[in-house]
Amino acid sequence: MFRRATAAMCCLLFAGCMSVYGQAKRKIIIDQDARGPATTDQQSMLALLNAPQAEVLGLTIVSGDQWRDEEVAHTLRMLELTHHTDIKVYPGAIFPLINSKEEIARWSKLYGKIHYQGAWTKNGTGKFIREVHGPYEVPDLPEGNPTLKPETEDAAHFIIRMVHKYPHEVTIDAGGPLTNLALAVSIDPQVAELAQELVVMGGSIGPEGVPLDWKTGNRREFNFWFDPEAVHIVLRAPWKKITVTTVDISVKTRMTKAVIAEIAKAGTPSAKYIGDYADEEYLWDELAALAWLDPSLITKETKLYMDMDISHTANYGNTLVWTPEEHPDMGEQLVNVQEDLDNPKFMKMLVQLLSGEAGK
Repeated sequence: MFRRATAAMCCLLFAGCMSVYGQAKRKIIIDQDARGPATTDQQSMLALLNAPQAEVLGLTIVSGDQWRDEEVAHTLRMLELTHHTDIKVYPGAIFPLINSKEEIARWSKLYGKIHYQGAWTKNGTGKFIREVHGPYEVPDLPEGNPTLKPETEDAAHFIIRMVHKYPHEVTIDAGGPLTNLALAVSIDPQVAELAQELVVMGGSIGPEGVPLDWKTGNRREFNFWFDPEAVHIVLRAPWKKITVTTVDISVKTRMTKAVIAEIAKAGTPSAKYIGDYADEEYLWDELAALAWLDPSLITKETKLYMDMDISHTANYGNTLVWTPEEHPDMGEQLVNVQEDLDNPKFMKMLVQLLSGEAGK
């Protein structure tokens, strides 16, 4: 009787602690094409690193907006400047599975120009526009070069190791091209079924309120377009749940100079990093990350079957979607597509997280 009473009391105390301090931390791997300094890529990682309810197992890096090695350097420096030096960084794929700069040059002669090509072209935010360089070059960083070093284990094998170590507990947040994940599920087909959830920022179905050239670009969103074959592999794997933050909802968000100034006032290492390096842009990856932390941020969502056009014709790299009644049933998976959000609630949460004051 005494043992049963003691056990019951322990359960009540545990439940009380959980109600006071929130749920147990949720495990997540962040897979990013980590352009820097700041930008949506680094900022989304920082938001999750600062979230008290998230346990970030590691950061896996893939070429996309910049080349992998430069992105790794930006990520390591962000960890130093924001005092997250305990977090490990795992380099991943340098090149897409099949797509290439040369392939797109040939494609463009037949089907038209593609303006944003990530690491292949000169690009950047208003503050930091860099010159094109080779895949193995790492120029001096505006925020200073890191002293931290990346791990020697590659991204794909780290992902495999983590989902086996924590079966059905790990979410993968993919904010860049899906090359690392395609490699992981190709090496070990159990990855998808062992993961808890896949969260993706990518794809475009029908964006509103965007420039005309975005609309005439059909459904070529950069993260998916950079490595279409990887998207095709990943979206056909048997994940328990896939949530997709497309361009269509992302363009309803915006990092402004006023928001940057508000965050900077906090004076924490994270806030200083944002104040020094952030610029005005859409909050693509931050929305995907924060909606995983708090699904109530999303006010409208629909279920669609999604795949990728890998035909190497005019539609190469286009996002393909079908309703449940119309899909061809050729391996495509049902995904949760976010359509609208509570913007004030999202911005309030983002400011708290990037200020480094969430949970205080």
